[in-house]
Amino acid sequence: MSTSNSGQAYHNNRVGPVMRAGDLAQAVIEAARIDNPGKEVFIDDKRAYIRIHTEQEMILRQATIEEELGRPFRMNDLEVDLSSFAGQIESRDDSVRFYFTKKL
Repeated sequence: MSTSNSGQAYHNNRVGPVMRAGDLAQAVIEAARIDNPGKEVFIDDKRAYIRIHTEQEMILRQATIEEELGRPFRMNDLEVDLSSFAGQIESRDDSVRFYFTKKL
């Protein structure tokens, strides 16, 4: 896990969700690590919200989030705790993808 300075957020290729702190955010952090092997997951914990990001692309799978939560989960329920996000977003029934089409 890495921490970062959010003041640098506009000068990089990092993408991912900004979540309200809580159980779902913790599950998303673990899912980001599992679903994006070989990528460094950056965590910027501001207590009220948590910025979770990787370089260029992040995929989060419903099955992984369910496993981490220990209960069923619908991907559109992610929006309830999603304060913001970096990059573009592609949402599917069983996954969500954060990405950039251009690289800085």
